[in-house]
Amino acid sequence: LQYHRPSKKFNYALQEMSKADFVKAVTEGLSAPPKYFFMDAAINKKGYDSIDEVMKRNAVALDVKAFEEMLNNEMVIVLDTRTPDEFEKGFIPGSINIGLNGQYAPWVGAILNPEVPLLLVTENGSEDEAVLRLARVGYENVKGYLKGGIAAWKNAGKEADTVSSIEAADFSEIAAKGESQVLDVRKPGEWASGVVEGAELIDLTVLNDHLNKLNKENSYIIYCGGGYRSMIAISLLKKNGFGQKLINVYDGMGKLREAGVKTVQLAE
Repeated sequence: LQYHRPSKKFNYALQEMSKADFVKAVTEGLSAPPKYFFMDAAINKKGYDSIDEVMKRNAVALDVKAFEEMLNNEMVIVLDTRTPDEFEKGFIPGSINIGLNGQYAPWVGAILNPEVPLLLVTENGSEDEAVLRLARVGYENVKGYLKGGIAAWKNAGKEADTVSSIEAADFSEIAAKGESQVLDVRKPGEWASGVVEGAELIDLTVLNDHLNKLNKENSYIIYCGGGYRSMIAISLLKKNGFGQKLINVYDGMGKLREAGVKTVQLAE
């Protein structure tokens, strides 16, 4: 077997091109760096606080009154770290759901600005874990967590929002009514294996940047691979004023396929 060295003619890296074209060629297909990437670079230069210092500063229990005052008077994001199943039953309006049960820190890094302070809502007993896993990726600007969790919020008579979810077996019947647009928030690599026919495709990592592609007056049925990311997407949409009906699909594409929902291959 004779081996032939690739010629310059077919090697993109040896072609004459501008700096901009070269950068585009070698970075094509790479995902955007997480939002904490550049902050971590700066922290690496000046040094980190110890974990003990971060925990003492960030793992602060806030009663409902103190939590609500911060929510109303400061530029903060409420990060709800409970599972999607618990989140959908009731959450503080405007909260972003990124559950500890999934790829918590990576998705925080993909979606949330590390410079914006966070208020946490957690399951009782997981407060320290939520703070610690944030600190490990440079999110050290946590104002505190809601003491007593969502139960304390509800018991104080405060407003709570909910999410509607459906089983994959009911998807086709509901979608066939034509009252809702279908939204797939998986990654492009997942789309390649098939998508629900007629679905709008927006990768969750760039959803915030593509909200103008969606209509706030429409209803959306939203699915991902397993049900974790679709709830993140719904919480983001609700926070951004999509007040019409948003429907989550339990267990995502895996169960949709099992239920026989029609999928199509994307055109090359």
